[in-house]
Amino acid sequence: MLIAVIAGCEIGFWVVLAAGLLARYPLRLRRTGAALLMCVPLVDVVLLTVAVIDLRGGATARFGHGLSAAYIGYSVAFGHTMIRWADERFAHRFAGGPPPRQKPQHGWARAAYEWREFVKAVVATALSCAILLLMIAVVGDADRTEQLTGWLTRLGVVLAIWSLWPITYTLWPAKPKKGAVTGNQADRAPRG
Repeated sequence: MLIAVIAGCEIGFWVVLAAGLLARYPLRLRRTGAALLMCVPLVDVVLLTVAVIDLRGGATARFGHGLSAAYIGYSVAFGHTMIRWADERFAHRFAGGPPPRQKPQHGWARAAYEWREFVKAVVATALSCAILLLMIAVVGDADRTEQLTGWLTRLGVVLAIWSLWPITYTLWPAKPKKGAVTGNQADRAPRG
């Protein structure tokens, strides 16, 4: 059942986000849009509440309980980035805003971008682990929380793998393809 709640929360995240952006831009209801966007984190509160109630009710922790902790941690750490990503696209499409920012493709700018994303992953992992430890403490029974303890290792492995991207882009920065126009060259190119 908890997996269905997680799926429902993911769908709910995108539905509330889309409703907020639709109200904000095409419908030009800025206050309503802002209120809806402020409700996006409530999806995480619902998921955490359901997971804790399930465990407090005597359930043995399963895969879904660990997944809910990971979902919440990553949602908190990356949620604002996802909202900004969607907001830039809606503003460009419906309100004449500037084109959405693109991530850097090469050089030190790309390495810095990858390190910023890695820091978010560290925050997400720390939050997820804190939630897992809180769930373990709330249950207070090692036999019932064995699955949650396993998630601590899983999250560590994910973070270790994630670290390969910033390290790789730092040691071997990507170079522009031959003949490709870089941002600086494009600004200086004659306009016809």
